[in-house]
This record gives sequence, structure tokens and C-alpha cells, in this order.
Amino acid sequence: MACSFAAATAVSSAPAHAARALAAAPQSVSVTRSAAAARPLRLASSRSARATRLVARAGGVDDLPLVGNKAPDFEAEAVFDQEFINVKLSDYIGKKYVILFFYPLDFTFVCPTEITAFSDRYEEFEKLNTEILGVSIDSVFSHLAWVQTDRKSGGLGDLKYPLISDVTKSISKSFGVLIPSQGIALRGLFIIDKEGVIQHSTINNLAIGRSVDETMRTLQALQYVQENPDEVCPAGWKPGDRSMKPDPKGSKEYFAAI
Repeated sequence: MACSFAAATAVSSAPAHAARALAAAPQSVSVTRSAAAARPLRLASSRSARATRLVARAGGVDDLPLVGNKAPDFEAEAVFDQEFINVKLSDYIGKKYVILFFYPLDFTFVCPTEITAFSDRYEEFEKLNTEILGVSIDSVFSHLAWVQTDRKSGGLGDLKYPLISDVTKSISKSFGVLIPSQGIALRGLFIIDKEGVIQHSTINNLAIGRSVDETMRTLQALQYVQENPDEVCPAGWKPGDRSMKPDPKGSKEYFAAI
């Protein structure tokens, strides 16, 4: 069944006590943008002895968080290890990469397949110094009820990363994934590096699940080019594959070898 549904329909499937608790305890979420993101749109080129690097910089504090921008900061409540915690995105700056993904609603259909798939692969991301954060517009009470539901019954079971509550929809809006007419988020996924810069984004419509394998591959490629700034990763690159020098001579060496 596709996930192109109205928000009210899916929310009604959450336990009644979660809905009552949500009404009794509204959440607050704050979202801020770094002043460093206020840059004009340009292509900046810098030459080294072996390569030319083109770096896209999108700017303007009112712009959507395009790749190359600082990620909009936020602080919000979340559920982790069946407890309520606070998560602040900027706390990871200088420490970890972040996979930040949005999904439409709790107690739905495609969503648990993605959420549990990331949890099952969490240790692999952990080895790459990467944290995973899931976000939806549901309350922490709904998140908790879903985590406490067995997977065979459409629940999540225990997860190895936090589920963030975006009841004000401010986080979804700041990352450009909110559907205003439905009040839910598209399936947006952002890879944020240790400097807090968005290096990759992908947005699927509601009925299309995402690939953990491709997220992992993209993360590995990002980390490789950051560690090897005079190289780039061609299509389908995986660790151990040949990379490319982004100049006429270096690229010919790559093409001659494949």
C-alpha cells in the first residue's frame, strides 16, 4: 500500500493514549541557521599541483538547505532506549558525521522498513564515526508507543538511534521536506559532515523507500574524497575501487584502466 495518505488518517492508527498524551503535553522545537550559511551562490575553484576542485556554495539565510550549506540547527525531544531525551544537531559538529532522515508518520507501512533497516546496520555506520537521526512530525509519545510495538505487528522494537519529534513541523520546513497541504514530511535524507555542512541530499516521494546500501556507499565516497581532496569518486564507486584525478591527464589514466 502506498504512503500517499492524509496525515489525519495515519495518526488515528496510533494508540489512543498517545493521542491524549500529545494533546496534554505540546512539544517545543527551536530551529536556527548558522550565519556561516549566508553566502552568495557561486562556483569557487581552487587549484592544487595535481587537481582542480570545484566547490558549490549555496547561500542566503532564507534559502533551502542546499548541498554545500551549513545544516539548519535544531534542538528537539526524541525517543532513545525507551527514554525521552533532547537532541541538538550542532552537538555533533567536530565530532561525527550525521545521517538525518525524515519519514512521513509513525504506524504506517513503508516507514518501519526503512527505520528498522537503518537500525540493523547501525554498527556499520558507527564504525564510520556516523550518527543516525530519524525525524517525523509525530510526538515523542507516539514514537515511544511504536518502539514498544513488536516488529511482527508493524512496530519498530528497540532502535539503536534516536527518533526525533518535530510536532511543530519547523525542522521539516527548515530542511525543505514539509508537504504543507498534508502537514507531513517527504522522505528526505541528508548526509552532514563533521563541519556541519550538508554534503548529500535525496528526497523520495511518500510511496518510495530508500536504500541503506546506497546511503552507506555515498557516505564512504564522501569520507574518501574529504581524506583525499585531490581525487574524485566516479559512478558506483565503492571502497577499494579506483578513484579519479579530476584533470585531463589524471582522468585519462582512469579511463585507460577500466
